[in-house]
Amino acid sequence: MNPELDALLAQTERVLRAPAERVPYHGAYRVGVDLGTAYTVLVVLDENDQPLAGTYRFANVVRDGLVVDFIGAIDLLRELKSQVEARLGFELTHAATGYPPGVPRAEVRATANVVLAAGFECRGEVDEPTAANAVLQIQDGAVVDVGGGTTGIAIVRDGRVIYTADEATGGTHFTLVIAGALNLEFDAAEQLKVNPREHARLYPLVRPVMEKVGTIVRRHIFDHAVETIYLVGGTANFAGIAPVIEEVTGVRTLAPTQPLFVTPLGIAMHDRDAVDK
Repeated sequence: MNPELDALLAQTERVLRAPAERVPYHGAYRVGVDLGTAYTVLVVLDENDQPLAGTYRFANVVRDGLVVDFIGAIDLLRELKSQVEARLGFELTHAATGYPPGVPRAEVRATANVVLAAGFECRGEVDEPTAANAVLQIQDGAVVDVGGGTTGIAIVRDGRVIYTADEATGGTHFTLVIAGALNLEFDAAEQLKVNPREHARLYPLVRPVMEKVGTIVRRHIFDHAVETIYLVGGTANFAGIAPVIEEVTGVRTLAPTQPLFVTPLGIAMHDRDAVDK
């Protein structure tokens, strides 16, 4: 899509998968917390919005954009926070968080309350496709965040989000189809799904779910002159999803490298009033 974007995402992957060595830093920072259906991601940016530290974990604390295990989400986020603080050598005091577009305000507050209970001041709440576009910097098109439980759509015109929507279909549905077809437990099917070497074998099983995602996107962009769709979210990692959505919608569809990290980076960028360390 964009060499600079791909470089940023590659650096983010390196940072989040790095060993737990100390990261000396004494400047302003921003923190993003993405409580996803499949993965909870915590990322810290430096004063130039470059990835500094972070971590992520598979967890079933959110379902279809809604927090269903409040205590589990708090405990997980506290653990991730502690791990990243050990690397940085200072306490993380503030963060922003994201939410799927269209969820009730009470659920947005529930997500923010998880962040607060984990020990952060929550200084920003942003819908996920808008957060993604803070990284993508799209002027015109559609940002489609295919997460674990939902697919979020944002129509962007002249760099501004003019329409958002969210529907329940995503990577969890891929996993359920794989589990049913191969007679596997959910966790075993999830491990197969995230292994790129298995994608060619699994593609015929999950293609109908990809087509459903494409149908959702097509319905929401129908009244808008969308020329390009940009895929983000962990499910966009599955090989072959972009061509299927392009086939169903009739609209050129692109996906960056490491699409899982686009939205968490954008969430962190909304933690604006950073302090110096």
